[in-house]
Amino acid sequence: MVDVKEQRICIKFCFKLNKTAAETHRMLKEAFGEQALSQARTSEWFKHLKDGRVSESVEDHKHSGRPSTCTTLEMTAKMHEVILEESLSKMYVIALDCHVNTF
Repeated sequence: MVDVKEQRICIKFCFKLNKTAAETHRMLKEAFGEQALSQARTSEWFKHLKDGRVSESVEDHKHSGRPSTCTTLEMTAKMHEVILEESLSKMYVIALDCHVNTF
């Protein structure tokens, strides 16, 4: 998957060159193919740039709401452990069902 930040940088570059949102979107489609941002997203970023809401950063702004809990290292390690245990458990059950000696 193409990094959205990379495309936002391209949009900002085109904006500074006085390209239109439509011209920029055509270039994104040519460069990134099917993974290019939509026309709507490109236009939205152009509007942000015109309104001065995006000065130097092309990063996502923090959003209110429930914080993400599944992307922490601790949660990732916990998920990996659960998946591994579940996999071993299922393999043991399958071995028993097939009358295979696991020892």
